[in-house]
Amino acid sequence: MKNIGIWLDRRKAHIITMEKGDEKIETVISTIEAYRPVGGSRSKTRWGPQDVVQDSKYTERRKHQMKRYFEQLAAKINDAEGIAIYGPGAVVHKFAEYLEKDRKSLREKVKCIEKADSMTENQVKALVRNFFVSVNRG
Repeated sequence: MKNIGIWLDRRKAHIITMEKGDEKIETVISTIEAYRPVGGSRSKTRWGPQDVVQDSKYTERRKHQMKRYFEQLAAKINDAEGIAIYGPGAVVHKFAEYLEKDRKSLREKVKCIEKADSMTENQVKALVRNFFVSVNRG
């Protein structure tokens, strides 16, 4: 039985694969840009027009980058029989929504979606191992 645990945020994802007592960890770095648009600039003439920051352009770009990141992660966990998803913030739930919308067969394999703060690779391994041991026992 192949179980996969994934800890993700916007910068990277740790994918822990557990199969026949063997554990493997893989890190996927995301390509989502960290952008901080600066406000518009003032005109040189008094009471002149101001430049406007196009937030919708940045938002749309981030949405496409997020979708590519999720597609990349889904391809890595495609052959799992059980999936546990962990991570801080809203990215975990956005990934679950992506699976619900675009990868229903994978969403059905998800056993757990929980918030978890930043962790080392060993802490993530232990979290995933303990979860699947308790699920397989019960």
